[in-house]
Amino acid sequence: MRLQYNAPVVLTFSFISTGLLILQTVLNMPVMGLFSVSGTFSPTNLVDFFRLFSHVLGHANWEHLLGNLTLIMLLGPILEEKYGSGSLLFMMAITAFITGVLNVMFFSTGLLGASGIVFMMILLSSVVNSQRGQIPLTFILVVILFLGKEIANAFTNNQISEFAHIVGGVTGAAFGFMARRRVG
Repeated sequence: MRLQYNAPVVLTFSFISTGLLILQTVLNMPVMGLFSVSGTFSPTNLVDFFRLFSHVLGHANWEHLLGNLTLIMLLGPILEEKYGSGSLLFMMAITAFITGVLNVMFFSTGLLGASGIVFMMILLSSVVNSQRGQIPLTFILVVILFLGKEIANAFTNNQISEFAHIVGGVTGAAFGFMARRRVG
């Protein structure tokens, strides 16, 4: 038996995120500045544009990283097999960009981590096997549970961007329903 690099987008994303946190915490190299959206944005600064995409690779600590990667590595390979590596990478990039842009537009706080990607995958996976013209009950229940939890948590001071979670979930649902239209 030999190892198979079965989900290249998911595995590469996971290895890069882990490597960045190792650089930051173990080797004491301050790299997270390039992998987080700051509270300000300058349209003339190319690094700020890079951060709109790269913030999903940065994580505050090991607990943050492991919480995100657990779900990414659980759901990601299924989604990568269903939609293809290129499509999943595109969905992840668009989700990162949208959450980054909306954070800059509406909040003065920073943003880092793959939680938006996680919630994109959660909602996307809830429509994977659904048929055109039907809304899966699992999707409705996940949305109710997900939105309820995120709205309730939005009123606590917890250093978590529930907004990014909600935006990620909305983009995942949109991708899922758009993909059904193309296939069905």
